[in-house]
Amino acid sequence: MLYPVARLMERFGRAPIFCGGALIGAVGLIAAAIGVKTDSFVLFSAAGFLIGTFGAVGQYYRFAAIEAVAPKHKNLAISLTLTGGLIAAVAGPTLAQWTKGALDPPFYASFLSLAGVALLGAILAMGLRIPPMVRVEQKRAKQRWSEIANNPKFIIAVLGGVFGYAVMNLLMTATPLAMTHFHFSFADTAAVIQWHIVAMFAPSFFTGTLIQKVGILPIMLLGCLLNLGGISVSLLGSELSHFYIALILLGVGWNFLYVGATSLLTENCREEEAARIQAMNDTLIFLGITTVTMFSGTLVNVLGWKTINLYAILPVLVIMTGIIKLIYDPRKNSGNQK
Repeated sequence: MLYPVARLMERFGRAPIFCGGALIGAVGLIAAAIGVKTDSFVLFSAAGFLIGTFGAVGQYYRFAAIEAVAPKHKNLAISLTLTGGLIAAVAGPTLAQWTKGALDPPFYASFLSLAGVALLGAILAMGLRIPPMVRVEQKRAKQRWSEIANNPKFIIAVLGGVFGYAVMNLLMTATPLAMTHFHFSFADTAAVIQWHIVAMFAPSFFTGTLIQKVGILPIMLLGCLLNLGGISVSLLGSELSHFYIALILLGVGWNFLYVGATSLLTENCREEEAARIQAMNDTLIFLGITTVTMFSGTLVNVLGWKTINLYAILPVLVIMTGIIKLIYDPRKNSGNQK
């Protein structure tokens, strides 16, 4: 739904689609609750499509944040928007724990409570005041994809988002399987993943400020180095401390790459092209996420934890190579990346 959502935002504005997406999510969550209550797996699965649509709409909040602030604050706006993930990392498991057994059957009340959260999101979205998106016909003619892709900064922005997210998601989803293989308890696994999620979103309080001080490309490069650091720790051993340190480094590295890639993308696309470029970018990101998630279990079983980490080095090196070439390309200084 990422692409049609972007086009709807271009036509009707951000706020109505944010509100509509939240309402669709509420309907989906209520349907999921009914599916749990009636033991209908078909209804539960169909509800997932509506909930997924809600998730697709939510991906555009970081782009909307850019449009709602002065240009000098856009990196900070992207970064702070992602702090919602930190709130979710704490509130989500807590809400699940409180509501799991509140009504019969288990998790019935959980989905009903999440429907309430979605409705709250719809109410808040109604109060958003965001400038309308610029449409292609209002300005210059639409660029061909070949013209857009001719910009190396645009390519690095897309690769940073796609590869950075895919590597993080592959190792995150493979971690519980690997920890089970190494006979760690469910509580240990849950704690590692929770600290990883905190590490993903906690840096958002200062990532935007760092980008303003040192620039986008150095922060993306630091994100790559942190990813390599996390992978290196995973290769050194399989003790509980190795999993903690590796996943925390991976989470912070993802944050720097994702915020940096989003900032770089917005700097290198015309505002009237924003809808389709944002849609294309996020579609590629989530195709990558979906692919690695689908195969993570098979990869752990066939290749093993350490081999997966070795393969994860390759896309990180691809991003690093591109970033370093941009940093040392004298032509890039015609536009400051700060």
